[in-house]
Amino acid sequence: MSDEIDLSQFHGVFIEESYEHLDTMERLLMALSIEAPDKEDLNSIFRAAHSIKGGSGIFGFDALTTVTHVMENIFDKARQNLFNFSASVIDDLLKAIDLLRTLLNDYAEAKDVDVSAVDKMAKQLESLISKDEKQDKQEQQDKQEHEEGFGFFEEQPSAPSSNQDDEAFGFFEENLVKSDNGANKESDTEDGFGFFELNDAPESLPTPTPIAPTPIAPTTIAPTPKESDSTKQDKKPPPQKSINQAKTESLESSSIRVDTTKVDSLVNLVGELVITQSMLNVIGAEIDAPQKERLMTALAELERNTRELQESIMSIRMLPLSFVFNRFPRVVRDLSLKLNKKVELVIEGGQTEIDKGLIEKLVDPLTHLVRNSLDHGIEMPEVRQAQGKPEEGILTLKAEQKGGNIVISVSDDGAGLNREKILQKAKDKGITLPANPTDFQIWQLIMAPGFSTAAEVTDVSGRGVGMDVVKRNIEAMSGRIEINSIAGAGSEFQIYLPLTLAILDGMSVVVADQLFIIPLVNIIESIQPSPDQLKNISNQKILDLRNTYWPIVSLHEVMDIEGAETQEQKAILILIETTKARFALMVDNIIGQQQVVIKSLEQHYRRVKGVGGATIMGDGSVALILDVDSLSTQVKETDF
Repeated sequence: MSDEIDLSQFHGVFIEESYEHLDTMERLLMALSIEAPDKEDLNSIFRAAHSIKGGSGIFGFDALTTVTHVMENIFDKARQNLFNFSASVIDDLLKAIDLLRTLLNDYAEAKDVDVSAVDKMAKQLESLISKDEKQDKQEQQDKQEHEEGFGFFEEQPSAPSSNQDDEAFGFFEENLVKSDNGANKESDTEDGFGFFELNDAPESLPTPTPIAPTPIAPTTIAPTPKESDSTKQDKKPPPQKSINQAKTESLESSSIRVDTTKVDSLVNLVGELVITQSMLNVIGAEIDAPQKERLMTALAELERNTRELQESIMSIRMLPLSFVFNRFPRVVRDLSLKLNKKVELVIEGGQTEIDKGLIEKLVDPLTHLVRNSLDHGIEMPEVRQAQGKPEEGILTLKAEQKGGNIVISVSDDGAGLNREKILQKAKDKGITLPANPTDFQIWQLIMAPGFSTAAEVTDVSGRGVGMDVVKRNIEAMSGRIEINSIAGAGSEFQIYLPLTLAILDGMSVVVADQLFIIPLVNIIESIQPSPDQLKNISNQKILDLRNTYWPIVSLHEVMDIEGAETQEQKAILILIETTKARFALMVDNIIGQQQVVIKSLEQHYRRVKGVGGATIMGDGSVALILDVDSLSTQVKETDF
């Protein structure tokens, strides 16, 4: 019979919470004022270190315990004003946090930890404490000798200049430890030296506290009124309660921790429920019975409830982009120091929410773009000064919601992209370009495999090196990347991503016998054109609507569908707007607007050009979801 609890089942929760504690510690350390650290920030950092230490002790993660124990001591002393911070100390503490992340990963994957690295870090942190204590002790002693020694001589006749300082400081050193032993007979006869023993100080001088070993410490570490000894004795809560349990109690009522696989399963189930509800609507419309009106009313109520349930469940998957953005102050700080550059990081729109699945995939592309901007975008301080710019460059991370998309931009006020260098590199690599390429076309070249204009590839990055990987990663998230740049003024990389990967509001259209879904956010309007609205310019069919030319893209030609309507005036033209182009998409007919559950076509079949996914309709048929950005490439490069 065994009543022991298997603690390994809690490892995942502890490790995830520890990562969050480390993020908190890093963020607060980065913002900590070295001269006047905020007490609340110090308390928060201390609690985070204490929580990791407590949990690691329970699970037997000794390496974590070793490092966090010393860190906890440092922050505890700092809370009591017994530890002084410096830039080098912050660097050492950030390195300790990096090691803790590595250790957490090792424990999560059941790897052997680097014991030597742990011991080295612990000794390094302990040396910070001993070094600070030694420095603080010396400062206190110097201050005391300065104040008491020179205060004495200001009121008393001065001794000969040759030995004034020696006698003054020698006196106080002797009396700190023992009474007069006759070692300094001359000093005993002086009024000043007899001052402390005879207690006959002049009225003009305040009566000082007798100097002895024990009273010195309390003058430095005496608790503030809010934390007096009596108060501590009255409340005296258990340490675990004050730190861990109190925090847990405050959070339990408002949140719970749920495994993401459970949420994903719930999202899939509600997606299937939406499909089933659509099927019921189709069946209900075909039934002709006395109860049909009541049935349709119930189905309408079911549709409303299903939609609300769907939106509620989808919101569970949404997380603020600050989860990604908050790691970049550290990246910018470390790289700017390494590159000897002065860079200010500005973060905007961190509260913008996006699907959790996208959050996790965004880290690598954004990290690459940020490193590129730091390494090759922002110039050296002396170069910026010579160009009339401030020494400190500005790197901006920004997120905002536009329609059904989240737009994330990485911009800098650096040198910008060099158009001529890119064109020359394209010629050298044999890349064919139009006669008069636009800036948009030229900037896209840097995302070609192996394309770089950097004079040399550094260990930080090479602008263009790996940009093809960035582009592929973003496209894998059903997104796209756009580049804007002005020479001498800076560059901006914009990433467009869908709000979520699971749900889409769309318009269903038909071409021959094939059903398609067009994302609603890209549709402006639909029209059946008259003959006088149709033109042909440079072998491109054009819709002339309200003095605006819309290139026509025939969906049946793109998808190679037979039996579709080929005459524009008999078809329906849906006006589409993307960030790349505006065009009119020709379809046979419009079925209606509806919300669909996106299914991956690549996972179940293969990638199809112009298609972003698939969905199951109410009658059980499969409809393809169009990728309108991909379709916009069908528009010929002509100025209308």
